[in-house]
Amino acid sequence: MLLLLPIGLQAQVRTERLLEKGWRFTRDDAPAFAEPSYDDSRWQEVTVPHDWAIYGPFSAGNDLQHTAIAQDGQTQAVEHAGRTGGLPFVGTGWYRLRFEVPERNEGRRCTLLFDGAMSHARVYVNGREAIRWPNGYNSFHTDITPLLNPGGENLLAVRLENLPESSRWYPGAGIYRNVHLIVTDEAHVPVWGTQIITRRADEASARVRQCTALAVPQGKSPADYAIETAVTDPAGRIVARHRQSAGADFGDHCFEQEFTIDRPALWSPDTPALYTSTSEIYEGGELKDRYVTVFGIRTVEAVQGEGFRLNGKPLKFRGVCLHHDLGPLGGIVNESAIRHRIRLLKEMGCNAIRTSHNMPAPELIEICDETGMMVMAESFDEWETKKVENGYHKEFGQWAERDLVNLVRRFRNNPSVVMWCIGNEVPDQWNGDRGPKLSLRLQNICHREDPTRPVTQGMDAPDAVTANNMAAVMDIPGFNYRPHLYARNYLRLPQEMILGSETASTISSRGIYKFPVVRRSMPRYDDHQASSYDVEHCGWSNLPEDDFIQHDDRPYCMGEFVWTGFDYLGEPTPYYSDWPSHSSLFGIIDLAGIPKDRYWLYRSKWNPEAETLHILPHWNWKGREGEVTPVFIYTNYPEAELFINGRSQGRRRKDTGVTIDNSADSVSAADLKRQRRYRLMWMDTRYEPGTVKAVAYDEEGNAVAEREIRTAGEPYRIVLEADRTVIAADGKDYAFVTVRVEDRQGTPCPLADNEIRFEVTGAGYYRAGANGNPASLEPFQRPRMKLFSGMMTAVIAPTERPGTITVKATSPGLKKATVEIRSEAATQR
Repeated sequence: MLLLLPIGLQAQVRTERLLEKGWRFTRDDAPAFAEPSYDDSRWQEVTVPHDWAIYGPFSAGNDLQHTAIAQDGQTQAVEHAGRTGGLPFVGTGWYRLRFEVPERNEGRRCTLLFDGAMSHARVYVNGREAIRWPNGYNSFHTDITPLLNPGGENLLAVRLENLPESSRWYPGAGIYRNVHLIVTDEAHVPVWGTQIITRRADEASARVRQCTALAVPQGKSPADYAIETAVTDPAGRIVARHRQSAGADFGDHCFEQEFTIDRPALWSPDTPALYTSTSEIYEGGELKDRYVTVFGIRTVEAVQGEGFRLNGKPLKFRGVCLHHDLGPLGGIVNESAIRHRIRLLKEMGCNAIRTSHNMPAPELIEICDETGMMVMAESFDEWETKKVENGYHKEFGQWAERDLVNLVRRFRNNPSVVMWCIGNEVPDQWNGDRGPKLSLRLQNICHREDPTRPVTQGMDAPDAVTANNMAAVMDIPGFNYRPHLYARNYLRLPQEMILGSETASTISSRGIYKFPVVRRSMPRYDDHQASSYDVEHCGWSNLPEDDFIQHDDRPYCMGEFVWTGFDYLGEPTPYYSDWPSHSSLFGIIDLAGIPKDRYWLYRSKWNPEAETLHILPHWNWKGREGEVTPVFIYTNYPEAELFINGRSQGRRRKDTGVTIDNSADSVSAADLKRQRRYRLMWMDTRYEPGTVKAVAYDEEGNAVAEREIRTAGEPYRIVLEADRTVIAADGKDYAFVTVRVEDRQGTPCPLADNEIRFEVTGAGYYRAGANGNPASLEPFQRPRMKLFSGMMTAVIAPTERPGTITVKATSPGLKKATVEIRSEAATQR
């Protein structure tokens, strides 16, 4: 049983708890599980967030789908064994939690808030249904006050069910996001009850409007209450204060307050300044509620013929699409894992994330607020027309507005969210009678709930949606792929702008290279991998430079969201029916969180102020001596010279003479002409063991940077590198340890596939591991795993006891390695 004991009970008018520990879980199913009298003592004890399916095992039979994927150009049905990751997410699960609410007394209200539960949630309190919510990605809440026992113990039960053929990727399973219990006075600000809008902002001053909703008890009038709000700046200084009583114009039970803030710190990707609004509700002199809202001062707009503006200044998106899963951790939300991902993306120069194709976890949005990562918050992958047999189309008619309202209200105060996305490649786009009308309906809901942000959707049929006016309806027309059609369709767009809402779908496997090095569409190999020369893509897509050149040369192009930032579980394109293959190959970063070569290509373009000088491929090619083995260099510098064993292979300069118009033909595509503008390529170099060196030159021809790679000898030792050596002793502040093998001279061994065994002692444990190999079926949780292309990642979790965590890695024939991580109590940090 969970006993909720608030700190300083008498002083608090509002309490909020995470319901994390003490849950019981089963995969069985029976109506009796909702009853308080049921004995669940034999059920598994789990901590929420929890994903029951990530523990596997992998199997081709898990959610085997026989279908034709229209989005991928398939016209005949084939078996899809790994489309949803080959993990056992289909079926029913029950969770039960016994809890008390000691701070509840007469006149208090109790609300349950779920950040997401996968899926078709039915929530019971003391045997009675409190709420149902089909969408597994969305937040939902309900007042459970009438269902609680007057005193003592209560029983919370949650039934979840994932149907077969209900997803196109791994959706996760279970209560995989946080659950909150909120206790307030009867007079209180309801869940998501504030809306803060920046009406005007510049460097001199800002005008901010806050609307605060108020729930009042029966028999009371809004006129009985007053609100006092204080706004503090990022340094904690009060910069505005306002007190107001509810007057006769108290419409929709909402206080309206306005603040003028002098010399505001404007929120942007470079300066993610956050303000805090603290609102107190009074009845006479008695404090009834205290509600805190974190927000940013900034303006966003989509200007006809100009594109996106942030704080009045033009800005292009350097974005990536992200599915919600966290690789080996599955669908659970975890702040440390999200921060680890955002750090990697920021270092690459990424400034935006599209939450494909679903409502995001609140923790992702809050971290984006803090770090300056803009967000396109997406809602639906299906409307009325199905993509998968048991998809959202079955719920759309009844639930779409409720889902969209919850999305917007949940995130409308978060400055990182700069636009709403109402759909992804919905088949309704082909229906000229329904598509435009549905688009306008959903966009109008967004505008009603939030008049400040533009609305878009990802459309992959540009000719169709410009002909039937579906694209013209949108604030921002978002096109998925087919950049060669941008120019033609731009002429039909009244907005005079195009967003690359989904781009590239280049495929690659970290450290795997295929010969000959030629551009290929949908290649398939016996090893189920793709070439990291970054010259392979899907049948509907292209290479990164095909998008770079559009957004560089066409002023009306607003930037792009690359598919994808990280590999994700499911959709192992093009290995739809080639089991084993459990994860995508689209990522710029692999499933283990290790950057692929492509990371450095994007970094050279998106983060030009940081030095990038990256050589590929690796230089261990026993048996290819004398054979042509092209060498590529990704760099932010305009020119570089290549040396193999001290002999110059010539200097190459990025070819700025390549334009969007003189490189649009098929011959240019096959000749990698556009690539010459953004990467440096030596296509005729021949392999010989030794050293490859790159020397970069600036615009004046000065040598400014060098990098070498060498042929590695036999694997000799394991090397461990933790992303952090100090973490919080809270059970969930994970450390990410990169594991690699080196030879005696310290050269990484790119072909090493040794199985590494882990022993974790002290104040922590081995949580999960991944090697980035989409064809590997090794369990993520077992503390041993084979390296892939010489590397893997181990995720180490702390206990709640401060101390030292020692991670030891061993493998037969290799020198072992250890790394120490210190976990500290919150008071120490």
